[in-house]
Amino acid sequence: MRITLAQPTDLPKLLAFREEAAAWLRELGSDQWSRPYPADRLLTTIESGTVFMVRDGATTAATITLTPEAEGGLWTDEELSQPSVFINKLTVARTHAGQDIGGRLLNWAGDRSYRAAAVWLRLDAWTTNAGLQRYYLRQGFSHVRTVTEGGAINGGPRVSGWLAQRPAQAATHGFLDETPAPEPVPLSH
Repeated sequence: MRITLAQPTDLPKLLAFREEAAAWLRELGSDQWSRPYPADRLLTTIESGTVFMVRDGATTAATITLTPEAEGGLWTDEELSQPSVFINKLTVARTHAGQDIGGRLLNWAGDRSYRAAAVWLRLDAWTTNAGLQRYYLRQGFSHVRTVTEGGAINGGPRVSGWLAQRPAQAATHGFLDETPAPEPVPLSH
């Protein structure tokens, strides 16, 4: 399997991935990703070069978005002063579930973050999805805190406010990485 940058032509596949994941989550009793993601916002993210695809031959097996910017209202100024990469929209196709692609992709993200001189690989997970939170803990993340509607830093709604991090570090992942070398992560503050 190989990792590539997403292209604008991947937009329909990424939107379908999100809907597939939302349907699976609904079956599990979660409301995560129940609202459709705006296609124009996703296209902008693709064009920014932060969306990555795991390709298994001609099939797309997974996707992840990595950004040097945190979503507003989640992390403190002190935390943002530490170079970090933020994970968003990690999704594995149901056809590839159970193969540890998500874990390998997290290792790839941690390795890429390390090569970009980040200290932390961080994420915010759906606040009510305890299964997803346990998954990230098993993947070596430490829970930092849970930000709720009233507790958001600088305001903002919080449905995805379970914050976790793990050190950015060199790691093996087994993917053929066809992406450009990462740029150094700028300090947020």
